[in-house]
Amino acid sequence: MAAQRLGKRVLNKLQSPSRARGPGGSPGGLQKRHARVTVKYDRRELQRRLDVEKWIDGRLEELYRGREADMPDEVNIDELLELESEEDRTRKIQGLLTSCTNPTEDFVQELLDQAWTAPP
Repeated sequence: MAAQRLGKRVLNKLQSPSRARGPGGSPGGLQKRHARVTVKYDRRELQRRLDVEKWIDGRLEELYRGREADMPDEVNIDELLELESEEDRTRKIQGLLTSCTNPTEDFVQELLDQAWTAPP
């Protein structure tokens, strides 16, 4: 019985987090992660993109009022940015809005202006 307690104590010490360190002093042999994360956009650009996305959501709710089930799941700004011309972007956006019975021309033009004009 005492041997079992001693065995458990030794086993616990061997498996304790302070002793289970690998190379580099990190648990399980993993290297320590750095706190900094590289982001694709600076804060101003990220805030601008968030503002455009909020604007898109608000306008889609207006266009599809009462028919939210028909509303597109998302308007992917990155996909639109990858298209080569404004005509391609316009066609892509209009394709997403085919189920909308309200006029969408103003929304499309405003979206193109919002997403592709440089911030002041």
